[in-house]
Amino acid sequence: MTTPADTRLSAAKRPLRKHLAGLLSAAAFAVALVAGQGADAADPVVMRISHQLPPAHHIAQLIDQFAADVEAKSNGAIDVQIFGAEQAYKANQNHPAVARGQVEAAVSTNFQWGNTIPEMNVVTLPYFFTKLERIEKFPGSPAEELLDQKLLEKGVRNIAWFYTTRQSIFTSAAKPLVAVDDFKGIKIRGLNKLVDEGLIAAGAAPAAMPGSEVYQALQTGVIDAGLTDVSAAYSRRFYEVQKYGTVSPFFSVYFHLYVNPSWYDGLAPELRKVVDDAAQSAEAASIPLTEKTAEDAIRQLQEKGMTIHVQTPEEAAAFEAVMQPPVMEAFKASSPDAAKLVDLVNAL
Repeated sequence: MTTPADTRLSAAKRPLRKHLAGLLSAAAFAVALVAGQGADAADPVVMRISHQLPPAHHIAQLIDQFAADVEAKSNGAIDVQIFGAEQAYKANQNHPAVARGQVEAAVSTNFQWGNTIPEMNVVTLPYFFTKLERIEKFPGSPAEELLDQKLLEKGVRNIAWFYTTRQSIFTSAAKPLVAVDDFKGIKIRGLNKLVDEGLIAAGAAPAAMPGSEVYQALQTGVIDAGLTDVSAAYSRRFYEVQKYGTVSPFFSVYFHLYVNPSWYDGLAPELRKVVDDAAQSAEAASIPLTEKTAEDAIRQLQEKGMTIHVQTPEEAAAFEAVMQPPVMEAFKASSPDAAKLVDLVNAL
């Protein structure tokens, strides 16, 4: 996929974008930080975006598209500088950096809010937020507005939700994991404390670990099975150490773009509209882009020799009946607004 910035930016801007989107040093970021703080009124408004994603990730490419749109539609009045792959801040540092005004914007995943905003776990409830129709209705809905308000209370203004996956994959080496009973006694990579309740209900033994460590854990037998989204299973080469994969609408994941409220409110109205319009365009584009990325990943896993089984609706319903109730109960008990949010999502 051609990076939109390559086709939209002028020749003079291309080297800067390529530099900022690549592997920036701490010194390079420090220079950009000073430049952003010291610009006078005649200079473009600087919008620095920090995120954790590698350049090849489809959401990273979507962020590039957002940046190109903002610069083009503002006629260069906004200079968007992208610091991907954790070159500016680590994933868990992005929220405080934006809230304190150290950087204008960042992109994080819903997982990273942990107990800070427990409502952000709503999209990861097993078999709850994975129907495409529900995902398509989420932007602009009361459910989104509730989450946006929660983020604002934590000092950041959310401007876009980037749908990232609804296709999980349970991988294994010894036997395929097709029925609920197949999970009994299986040591599996866990997701988080909340969602792991569903795996435990199926008889599995989840073990928490970051995605970067799963390949080695599978290779050495520390765990028997993997759990990730289909795109990550391919990019992390699970097919080298796992023979079977069961694709399941187990949970959804979102990355979201948020900005410093003071910076955003200080934009001229016409520039604020440019940012909003580009954010909404990227948000809408994330749905077909993510769906295609998942389809491609399933095909690529098969081409690499992995035996893939896609859950039937009946199989998914059987998994839901076992895995969703304990997770849903724990989620509703996690905050005063959790049950309200479940009702809002059910109305989509």
